[in-house]
Amino acid sequence: MRITRTSDWREAIPFETPMIADAVMPGEAARCTTCGVGSTPLPRTELWAVKHRHPHDPAGTVRLYCAVHVPKTAQKPEPVASGPARKGARTSASRTPRTPKPTVPERVAAVCPDCFVEVPPTGVCGMCGRRVD
Repeated sequence: MRITRTSDWREAIPFETPMIADAVMPGEAARCTTCGVGSTPLPRTELWAVKHRHPHDPAGTVRLYCAVHVPKTAQKPEPVASGPARKGARTSASRTPRTPKPTVPERVAAVCPDCFVEVPPTGVCGMCGRRVD
């Protein structure tokens, strides 16, 4: 049996990219993270959702911001090593690009309509013996 991570709505949002909150997570009016609890709730069409990296959660954390407090998220250039390169030191130019792993689609298992248990690939229920197609 293979245990996989559950699907999370935050996976569809790129990190550090402001997006209109209504398109990402529709719902009721909410407050800006920076303005705080004393501010009036704004409709989600006027709020920006930004997914930030979190050290303990790989899915990240999503915060809502008003138009005034949207964080500026410019792409930072990678630092360039200054001075002579050391022997055996790797540089970003010498790395070979990785090819992404192919994804394997999850198999949809048949379920017995009488016993409500998963049927093995043979198609015969292990509990009642009924053939399930």
